[in-house]
Amino acid sequence: MAQWTSAVGAAQLARLLNSQQERPAGPGTRRPPAYRALADGIRLLVLEGRVPVAARLPAERELALSLSVSRTTVAAAYEALRAEGFLESRRGAGSWTAVPAGNPLPARGLEPLPPEALGSVIDLGCAALPAPEPWLTRAVQGALEELPPYAHTHGDYPAGLPALRSMIAERYTARGIPTMPEQIMVTTGAMGAIDAICHLFAGRGERIAVESPSYANILQLMREAGARLVPVAMAEGLAGWDMDRWRQVLRDAAPRLAYVVADFHNPTGALADESRRRGLVEAARSAGTVLVVDETMSELHLEDGLDMPRPVCGFDPAGSTVITVGSASKAFWAGMRIGWVRAAPDVIRSLVAARAYADLGTPVLEQLAVNWLLSTGGWEQAVDIRRGQARENRNALVAAVRRELPGWEFSVPRGGLTLWVRTGGLSGSRLAEMGERVGVRVPSGPRFGVDGAFEGYVRLPFTVGGAVAEEAAVRLAAAARLVESGASTGNEAPRTFVA
Repeated sequence: MAQWTSAVGAAQLARLLNSQQERPAGPGTRRPPAYRALADGIRLLVLEGRVPVAARLPAERELALSLSVSRTTVAAAYEALRAEGFLESRRGAGSWTAVPAGNPLPARGLEPLPPEALGSVIDLGCAALPAPEPWLTRAVQGALEELPPYAHTHGDYPAGLPALRSMIAERYTARGIPTMPEQIMVTTGAMGAIDAICHLFAGRGERIAVESPSYANILQLMREAGARLVPVAMAEGLAGWDMDRWRQVLRDAAPRLAYVVADFHNPTGALADESRRRGLVEAARSAGTVLVVDETMSELHLEDGLDMPRPVCGFDPAGSTVITVGSASKAFWAGMRIGWVRAAPDVIRSLVAARAYADLGTPVLEQLAVNWLLSTGGWEQAVDIRRGQARENRNALVAAVRRELPGWEFSVPRGGLTLWVRTGGLSGSRLAEMGERVGVRVPSGPRFGVDGAFEGYVRLPFTVGGAVAEEAAVRLAAAARLVESGASTGNEAPRTFVA
């Protein structure tokens, strides 16, 4: 049985290789042999995630024709990649990309920064901001006033409090997506929602298509559930989804689920336009794939006058293809563990029935607090505070990184909470570990890929501003100098929490 989950055509691989910017050679520097340059180009595409891990590569003759090189050159490049662990082959099954054993994988060690370290370490691991006061306090006070009638019940509401379900449904309707309360289930955060969806739709061994890169904690959740992840590379910059790749994966791999972030994607910050949203829904419907859309960043638009695209579920009026997940964690406060699912009523009933064997329900007091915010207008005012914080932090961090690390590359997103940064050829994993030494915690790129991709990236959230953002950039520059100097990192893989 073949070990690949997707395929890269010869013409597509040739385009990707030709798009790589060749760095000018210094005086007296000899150019590598053609086969070595080709092997290095493919290896870089894998490490950057532009070619997924476990993607079948074209046959030697096909790639040679597309690149206008000899078949011997391609054969030698493939052999070099096999020797280095970046390619695996089997007679009759072809060759597919891999990552060498021992490379840091985004699989474990996602623990938060210890509280005792907060005074000495700048934490750029968790993409979450402090609560937007005074609205948290007011929401809790309002919830306490509403609590007495619920205290006389058993307190278990597997589908969520009826008042909050109705309020969330009304908000979707106001966005132009007619929704009934029967289409809403309240969950313990977005993670709880996606965990429930995966258990309902994707048993062990089922394929789930994911963006590459994608949200690290969701990737780990799916791995723990036994899913077979099929990565789909993102388009360049902030364009969002590469629809040709999505159509190919949905057609060829036929995944049971697909997980995407359409609004200010985590980690890249990309915003998918309406044509891509419509196209992905149509492709998923044709393939029989359930499309899980994470909207947790949707309200964090940071530019005045930005016209937000229609929600993805707006292109699925029957509700047969799209399941939407929302949350209060990013837009309001991560400590408010309230999420929700919007889906067809029969899907909601199945999710609610399965909850008897999971967590039974979401805490009542937190639901009442969110309902108070949504029903009084406090939510809009709190989110406006959050946008202002994120905008100021983004601008400060961008300026500091550009000043201290001018060789690092990134596109500035128009919303969300994260920068996806190419580190000028430095190892993201080594930067993460050296950052620990100099007092800044940053998650490496491989945390956000499947099986070790994106080694040349780090994610920087807009969680600090002002002088702290400037100091964070200074410490990152110090970490970069340590990596460039070849300082020893020891044997322990870097451990970074991401949210």
